[in-house]
Order: sequence, then C-alpha cells, then structure tokens
Amino acid sequence: MNSVGIVGVGLIGGSFALALRQAGFTGRIIGVSSQPAIDAALARGVIDEALPLSRAAAVSDFIYLSQPIERILHTIDVIDEAINPSVRPGALITDAGSTKVAIVNRAAAAIRRGRFVGGHPMAGKESRGVEQSDAGLFQGRPYVLTARDAELESWIERIGARLVVMTAEEHDRLVAVTSHLPQLISTALASVIGALPDAAKVAGPAAVDLTRLALSPYDIWRDIFATNADSVDAALGAFIAKLEELRAALRSPEMERAFESAAAAAKALRR
Repeated sequence: MNSVGIVGVGLIGGSFALALRQAGFTGRIIGVSSQPAIDAALARGVIDEALPLSRAAAVSDFIYLSQPIERILHTIDVIDEAINPSVRPGALITDAGSTKVAIVNRAAAAIRRGRFVGGHPMAGKESRGVEQSDAGLFQGRPYVLTARDAELESWIERIGARLVVMTAEEHDRLVAVTSHLPQLISTALASVIGALPDAAKVAGPAAVDLTRLALSPYDIWRDIFATNADSVDAALGAFIAKLEELRAALRSPEMERAFESAAAAAKALRR
C-alpha cells in the first residue's frame, strides 16, 4: 500500500491518518474534504496533499470514507456513477460509518472495481474536527469489520485497535443497545432534569456524567436514526420494559436482585 485517500478529514479521518503514520505507513496520505478542514489538516501534518475525490480515487490504493452516513452513501453513489473507471482494480475501500447495513448494501450494488469492507471504529471524542485528531484514538478500542480482509485487519491491529468481525446486521442490532440507546437515555435524562426548577442546584457528578452524551449535536445522530430506526426502536422497547420492571420492584426485595444482576453485567463490560 503506497497511497491512502482520506475522504472526510475530520476527527476520525484525521486520527486514522495519524495512526497509520505512527504504525509505520510511509506512503502518501491524500485528503478529500472541505477547504477549512484541508487547511487545518495540512497545517498539522495530518495529510500530505489535497485532491478532488475523482483524482484521489484514481491514485489511492486504499480509500477511507470517514464522513457522516448520508455523505458516505452519496460518495459511494458518486464512485459508481463517475469515478469507478478511475478506481484502481482491487483498491481497498472502507468506511467509518456508525451504522452498517445501509452502507454495506449500497457498496455491494455500486462498487465494481475496488473491494469494499464495512468498518466502524468504536472511538471518538466530544469535540469534532481534524484539530482534535489523535494517533492514539483507536488504541484498545473495538474496531468492527463486516467482512474479512487480511490487509485491512493488519493495519487495524497495527494502530492498536481491537478487531471485531461481525455481519452488518449484527453490528446495527448491537450498537443500537450499546451506543444509540445511551445517547437517547442521556438526552431524555437531561430533558427531565432541565424541566425541574432548581434541579441543577443539587445536581452532582452522577447527573453530570449521565448527561454528557446529551451535549452531542443532532446532525451526527440524524443519519444514525434514519438508517437504524428498527434496531433503535427495539432497544428502546427493551429499555422501557426494564424501567417498568424496576418501577414495579421499587418497594420489594426484587430490587436488590436487580442491582446485583446489573452490577455483574457492568463488571463484565469493564473487563
């Protein structure tokens, strides 16, 4: 692999570029993004040069799509309609989208010359933009792939991430519970607290910690909910049912057993 095209040079794309460098990649890193993002990425040394998508696709051995979901879907369409004749035969194309079924299905229908593997690094920060990019962002974090690819797996392991391989359908079902549901819980809790006069005066670390995700901008989540609505709906249903169980057990010994079971699950999550 001699050249990498990063399409969407923000926090994830910039961090992936820096992580590749730290892992020993010595080839060209090409950025495709908005002009402010390109200027910041060049200034930080995240990328070596900037090119339009069509030219970047023509010279890249590896294309990394790290845009919001709807823009990834659009880029895949553009590759199919206009750029495909320029994509190198066998070029590796992957993405970093937060949902996978819609992206993997679109790529299967659209990408003919390159080989596409859906991906999702389970890493991030509260702040966005290439200015926040970090070579260590993926270290120790799960990195999901929806298919096997020896070359991509090798780089994921070299940047220090923990490889997880599963189908796109399984990914979307599981992240609805572990990622999308926590966002909605945080949003709901912040709304409840905000509706109570003077509640902020007595809010401690628990309230602050549990409402952190409520600070996330909606523009990130709009595409997630649009492409994973069924799984998120099922996760919300399971959570609401559990809340009703806890509500029913509020004045009974069953609450102690519920705490013990939840504590065991929380400990397992932290191993």
